[in-house]
Amino acid sequence: MPSPLLRKLLRARPAALAAALCIAAAAAAAGDAAPLAQRLAEIRELNKYVPERALPMLLAIEQEGRAAPLPERIEFLNQLSNGYDGVGKLAEATAVADELVALGHKHDNKVALAKGMLRKAYMAYRRSELAESHRLIWEAERLSAATDNIELKVRATISSGDSYTEEGNFPKALERLQAAVALSRAHGDPTHLVMSLNALAGLYEHMREFDKGFETLAEAVEAARKTNSPGRTATLKRTEYTLAAATGQYARGLKALQESLAIERRIGADSLAAYSLVNLSDCYLKLRDYRNAASYAEQTITAARALNDAGLEATARLNLGQAYLATGRLADGKRHIEAGMSAYENLGDQPQLQAVLVEYGQALERAGDLPGALRAYHRERRISNELFEKRRQRAMLDLQEKYETEKKQRQIELLRSENEVNRLEQRVWWLLAAVFGLASIVVGLLYRKVRQANAKLYEKNKELKQQSVRDPLTGLYNRRHFLEYMRTTPQPELPEADGQCGALFLLDVDHFKHINDTWGHAAGDAVLTAISASLREILRETDMIVRWGGEEFLAFLPSIPRKDLDDVAQRILNGISAVRIAHGGHSLMVNVSIGFAPFPLACGALVLPWERAVNLVDMALYLAKAHGRNRAYGVQGFGDPQQVCMEEIEQNLEGAWRAGQVKLSVVMGHQPEMRASA
Repeated sequence: MPSPLLRKLLRARPAALAAALCIAAAAAAAGDAAPLAQRLAEIRELNKYVPERALPMLLAIEQEGRAAPLPERIEFLNQLSNGYDGVGKLAEATAVADELVALGHKHDNKVALAKGMLRKAYMAYRRSELAESHRLIWEAERLSAATDNIELKVRATISSGDSYTEEGNFPKALERLQAAVALSRAHGDPTHLVMSLNALAGLYEHMREFDKGFETLAEAVEAARKTNSPGRTATLKRTEYTLAAATGQYARGLKALQESLAIERRIGADSLAAYSLVNLSDCYLKLRDYRNAASYAEQTITAARALNDAGLEATARLNLGQAYLATGRLADGKRHIEAGMSAYENLGDQPQLQAVLVEYGQALERAGDLPGALRAYHRERRISNELFEKRRQRAMLDLQEKYETEKKQRQIELLRSENEVNRLEQRVWWLLAAVFGLASIVVGLLYRKVRQANAKLYEKNKELKQQSVRDPLTGLYNRRHFLEYMRTTPQPELPEADGQCGALFLLDVDHFKHINDTWGHAAGDAVLTAISASLREILRETDMIVRWGGEEFLAFLPSIPRKDLDDVAQRILNGISAVRIAHGGHSLMVNVSIGFAPFPLACGALVLPWERAVNLVDMALYLAKAHGRNRAYGVQGFGDPQQVCMEEIEQNLEGAWRAGQVKLSVVMGHQPEMRASA
């Protein structure tokens, strides 16, 4: 809990706060301050929320801190690195963190090593070097476990849980954060408990377990009252905003943000206030209050430049650009959004850039800029494919690791069983002459046991193989299975002469983001599950239905009369539009847009590889979405092979259609756009 002096400093207005800090520094210089360990403890909380005020205090006692006994010297260097980091002086912060690690090696001190590695990890995270950041955090957690420093253990365990959250490993993240909460409760420090519960509430938001998130947040708020720390309260208010926004409670989220900003400005926490400003801008965008959204975004840009925070400025420019687009200022809006996306590219934040491109394309489409929307769509698809491939590779490595672990466990169990069998066989041989009949029974039982073990192993292998090719939410084949099938299955050289062909249908759920934003992600999952069930009813058992990614589905029909392609598209459009999805007391209805083509797809004697055929189907799907949704565009063939340029078609399908290079069919859906009723 902060000392009375620190609580007074944190409550003061910025001007009064600066004066109080000067008095505190002067007292320290005069030699009548408290012992160094106590002063560092008082500075720690201030350093977390107002580093620009804490750093001068640390520099004023630098000579004393560097000459102090080892425990105080370690904590001083830790706070000094944190202070430099907080004001954006990363080079100085890194140098002090390296000094802390070197001190740990010199004295074989695990506390110094762990604290130094945590500081280096936090700065690696700011540079978007996530793999290095996670490596350092997990090594720091291992070192902290061998110390008796409770504060260090709690902080390292929380950081470990946050790292697993960033990797998407929610079970491991939950295990670490619950361990941090248990450790904090066991030692009764309310500050540690607030830190642990706040991180756990954030994880529940990622896991979409919002009730648990609000419940955990309420416990954290109660614990924060015991710390009497305005900064902790402001942090919890921002967590409340995140949970409220995720559940569509924007009025509650707005109130929490405004309260957080008021606290941060009162204590002079400029960096925290800057993040509250950008969250307010985003909240007003969701409420469609574009004037306030633009105002808070402009305030954020000014604050981000003062803090030298490129990522924060990029986010603010994206919000400002969306506000401008919504109010008709297209040129200004596009300029700010492109600047924000350029910053994300420089930072290497591809997942955030993909999400931005989705919203950017939708905003351009609403503004009537279809060519711009098309370019944004293709950029988003390219990044989506890159991220999907990275996630697929990581999932394969995780699956392989899990399989190898299970395989080793099975081998251990088999060896144990073999040892037991060997011991039993020896006993059988000793007793064979006297009890031959009993030995026969024992051998029979052992044989049956081995058969049962082999049968279980066979079923386990079947289950593992099934999991590797199926999407866990819908039960459909996953993208990896389809790609493997196309790579290993011989492709026909030319379409069948008797009118039979294969076909590719690519579906995308219309306004799926609106469903998630309005009804929540659980409603989105219900929609995807219902669509997969509907596709199983509409198509044949011999047709391959694939969860292509996100809200996209792909259907591969191995054999169908070529003249029936439009009819299949019509059945899919009408069948999915007729589905009623019950969720949370509401009945949801959705439409899809479709791109399709026969397979194999040939232009004269040139048979397109399946990858290029899928790309053309994807472009036909985008035409369906760009021309009103709830419809299907089908590539039926091409014009004169002597005049057709496939590169031009693949660059601009609609232009090629208008020029007669490609033949398209259009199938209209009969149902209106998505709606819901109570």
